[in-house]
Amino acid sequence: MTHDLFFKQAVSSWMNQDASNSDIVLSSRIRLARNVEDYLFPTFLTREQSVEVLHFFKEALLSTKELQEDVHFINMSDLEALQKRVLVEKHLISPHLIQQSNFGACLLSEKEDFSIMINEEDHLRIQCLFPGLQLTEALNKANELDNWIEKHVNYAFDEERGYLTSCPTNVGTGLRASVMMHLPALVLTRQINRIIPAINQLGLVVRGIYGEGSEALGNIFQVSNQITLGKSEIDIVEDLNSVVHQLIAQERSAREALVKTSSIELEDQVYRSYGILTNSRIIESKEASKCLSDVRLGIDLGYITSIPKNILNELIIMIQPGFLQQYNGGSLKPNERDIRRASLIRERLEYKKEKNEHGG
Repeated sequence: MTHDLFFKQAVSSWMNQDASNSDIVLSSRIRLARNVEDYLFPTFLTREQSVEVLHFFKEALLSTKELQEDVHFINMSDLEALQKRVLVEKHLISPHLIQQSNFGACLLSEKEDFSIMINEEDHLRIQCLFPGLQLTEALNKANELDNWIEKHVNYAFDEERGYLTSCPTNVGTGLRASVMMHLPALVLTRQINRIIPAINQLGLVVRGIYGEGSEALGNIFQVSNQITLGKSEIDIVEDLNSVVHQLIAQERSAREALVKTSSIELEDQVYRSYGILTNSRIIESKEASKCLSDVRLGIDLGYITSIPKNILNELIIMIQPGFLQQYNGGSLKPNERDIRRASLIRERLEYKKEKNEHGG
């Protein structure tokens, strides 16, 4: 596999795997923040020291045969702006990493189920992605990678405070656990407005699809822990799991209520959105995301049977500005993007429909 395929395919191979509660939970992510004791934190490093850290990790991570997966070392300085944006849109790297274009890098698995970011806010950010609700499985994988790395480097660690990080909110376990959830019924019934503040009071945070400061496009919300100090990794994951299970139950209950009380209105909304997606010649990303959410809900409720449910996972990434332009082969003006987005959605929906009808 060449680096190019990371930028051409919208769906990572792990997304196609069956997983529990995947009708509501799109993905589970574990991220560990780590630093090396022999170097200053990245925010205090000189340019020369940052390059030294980059070379140190490249040698340390690639010189061993312990890592069984096929991986690629990608230097941010070797990528074009659109390629970096695509990796962010696919949640494979953080927006902060692409700002470190001269000395940032990542180790990325071919399955795209894990990445190790170098010279981000911390020296290392280990990230694992799993489909559905699989936080424990993702944590086990992240710990496996963490243990492997620790055999080759000495982490910055304090007996009382735990792992030391650039941002005080990450001190302790250095763990950020998060799930990506599709919650259209809670949005339609406006229950989400009271649920989010309640979740915040439990030490968790609800953000948009691309984390802090982002919008919940397509009714997709990211729920994650805020506390990393004073709790074990297992406790953090168990607490998040508990809240997510409650959210799943509330979303399912809201869907059942909508079908019971507003079935024809809901079905009409689903098919109107489907009609927009299959016939529009120009469409903005916000409208496209909303319509895709409606169609995915319609698939989950059995209104639409001709399209597989992973269409939301795929198209929510494909319609993003970076991927859309990369897919097109070059930069596009905003209006050109809206035209290309509409065309791409029509093409993919027709392709998925034909493939589904023929048992593909």
